[in-house]
Amino acid sequence: MTIGQRIPMRDGHLKVTGRLKFGADLWLPDLLYARLVLSPYAHGRIRRIDPSHARAVPGVVAVLTSADLPGFQREPESHARALLAWERVVYYGQPVAVVLAESEAAAADGAARVEMEIDPLSAVVDPLEAMSEEAPRIWPGGRPGVRADAGAHAADVGGAGAERPAQPGNISDHVRYTRGDVEQGFREADLVLELTYRTSAVHQAYIEPHTTTAALDPATETLTIWTSTQDPFGVREEVADFLGWPENRIRVVPMPVGGGFGGKFTLLEPLVAALAVHLRRPVRLTLTRQEEFLIGTPAHASIITLKTGVKRDGTLTALQARVIFDAGAFPGSPARIAANLLGSFYRFPHYEIEAVEVLTNKPGVGAYRAPGAPQALFALESQMDEMARQLGLDPLEFRLRNVMEEGDELPSGKRYGPIGLRACLEALREHPLWREPRREPGEGVGLAVGGWHGGLEPAAAMCHVDRDGVVRIYVGAVDLQGTHTAMAQMAAAILGVPVEHVRILQGDTDMAPYAGASGGSKTTYTVGLAVQRAAEEARQQILRIASEHLEVAPEDLEIRDGRIYIRGVPEPRMTLGEVAALSQRFGGKFEPVVGRGSSAQTEQAPGFAAMLVRVRVDPETGYVTVQEAVVAQDVGRAINPLLIEGQMHGGAAQGLGWGLWEALRYDANGVALTASFIDYALPNATEVPPIETQIVEVPSPHGPFGARGVGEPPVVPGAAAVANAIRDAVGVRITELPITPERLWNALTARMIAETRLRHEWGDPS
Repeated sequence: MTIGQRIPMRDGHLKVTGRLKFGADLWLPDLLYARLVLSPYAHGRIRRIDPSHARAVPGVVAVLTSADLPGFQREPESHARALLAWERVVYYGQPVAVVLAESEAAAADGAARVEMEIDPLSAVVDPLEAMSEEAPRIWPGGRPGVRADAGAHAADVGGAGAERPAQPGNISDHVRYTRGDVEQGFREADLVLELTYRTSAVHQAYIEPHTTTAALDPATETLTIWTSTQDPFGVREEVADFLGWPENRIRVVPMPVGGGFGGKFTLLEPLVAALAVHLRRPVRLTLTRQEEFLIGTPAHASIITLKTGVKRDGTLTALQARVIFDAGAFPGSPARIAANLLGSFYRFPHYEIEAVEVLTNKPGVGAYRAPGAPQALFALESQMDEMARQLGLDPLEFRLRNVMEEGDELPSGKRYGPIGLRACLEALREHPLWREPRREPGEGVGLAVGGWHGGLEPAAAMCHVDRDGVVRIYVGAVDLQGTHTAMAQMAAAILGVPVEHVRILQGDTDMAPYAGASGGSKTTYTVGLAVQRAAEEARQQILRIASEHLEVAPEDLEIRDGRIYIRGVPEPRMTLGEVAALSQRFGGKFEPVVGRGSSAQTEQAPGFAAMLVRVRVDPETGYVTVQEAVVAQDVGRAINPLLIEGQMHGGAAQGLGWGLWEALRYDANGVALTASFIDYALPNATEVPPIETQIVEVPSPHGPFGARGVGEPPVVPGAAAVANAIRDAVGVRITELPITPERLWNALTARMIAETRLRHEWGDPS
């Protein structure tokens, strides 16, 4: 049985040895290289763009603006359609022109020589100011459409309690969930706590920058796009809609993705497609690292105010929440997801949760690993920890008393099926770090939980058996984190063959069955289920052929190690390859073995994680060192524990980055201040502590072999766990991310000054 085996990622050796070919390694004859010219203002009106000096650079073929490309001569419907500004720029770094040349060096030289005149306009940078009626409108002519990234990550979060009233100005979305009577809940409480939490915009910081190549076939007038994307079918749809072409004229070839984390859906593809069609030559655009920070689609900054009520015995009574998400210049934030999640972890009999999305003069934002969840759970888990401490309750037992379970209703109106949130907490309750914490001076232990409800999307797969006994599985899903390896294990288990005999073939949009996007912790859950069903159908076909050939009833046959046995007989009667050969020869009477499987999941498979961290705080500097971390996660069924542990390690490290280091910062004029890895802090190898993983298995009734998605949950609790550990260590509650040494030192100093003033005014109680 290959399910549960620790099998290395299939292309892992190619990645670590540098032999895997990525999008930038692709070469095409007659290829042109593109380089963007970026706006130096966050908001301004374009007066003039002079390309004459750039065109004089040897090797430069063309310099184009939106005036040269009809598809860009309008207000854009999304960030991916705003890659060449039309009349106005709405964020710092927005592309205003593109230089195309015979070499990357010539394109870069040409871009540096493009002259432009832009009249700067007032930039709206602060989301609270942007909400004002007096604030300048980001889109005075009407707001553009919504990015699909968040929807690709999570299913519907609407419901009977959700509202979408029309909002004026820069407020682009609004939702409100209610239950019971919040004021009554606060009257029943012994402790009412109100705090405001802030999180910064955070970049996905993948290693490989965006790269897209497009080429037009002059004979067929079809366009092929090679791109680093998590969503080839979405790219095809977006480009076809942008160009006004039928989808059958566009072929998207997904290249290996050198890191995505939700940041690589559709971005460059419409622009590169338009350039290739306009010039009728192949075009490649690869972003520089600075361009990635300026025009990518990072996670959203948020402001979350929570007011909670709790009885002295630890019973929750009420939650009132106001969530503000800064979406940048284009709608599409996960504000609704965050609002739903705030009411999806603990039993609040009364709640009122409101979320708004606000537009500002910043880059449009997109999905980042569990979009909306790290922000929401930083606030909620910090609030839970603070209530427990002020009441003198054990923070873990306090959570267990109130945690939601199977059958509980979410703000969206849905109800939980079997979930492992309680099981994750119980796993950590028995861990020595919680039971017997090692606390030296300045050290503390913090706990937090996180989770993700899981995405949904239809998918299909095909299973073919060759005459040599090799099984080929055809899918359209991009493999970001080893899902193809897990699919091979599932097919091998069903068909009774060694996993080495299963090949997973990822096709392009012309050849592969539909699979949707690889994101939202849904690839194994949706595409994996299609693979399971395709393999099961192929198995039935194999047994039917063998039954007729051997003159034995199908139920008396079994498949092991690629051989077919009669039950109770030790010697195999034939091989899988021999069965396939009977269906693949001239004059054969059996149909070829081709299994087809599809899925259209309608029920989510929520996954949860709980995290413990031990930190050490230097009170002289405010510097925080994470000493160790433990992550317990419900994965439903561990198809491949090795790869799951990798996801848990990576997610935990990113969660620590949210908590202590990462932030995209802008000045008062909307100019980016952190546009390189010199300025944008990431946790490095010496700062990420040893991370212990504990896999919890509460099977999903709908997932293949009971599996749930595993990619999103481990990133969610990290920031809150760190904040709670700092509170345990030094007694101050930090409510803004990241918790930098300066921010923590200021809080410690403020407390010391306050305590000194009290002693001076009231005397030393000792």
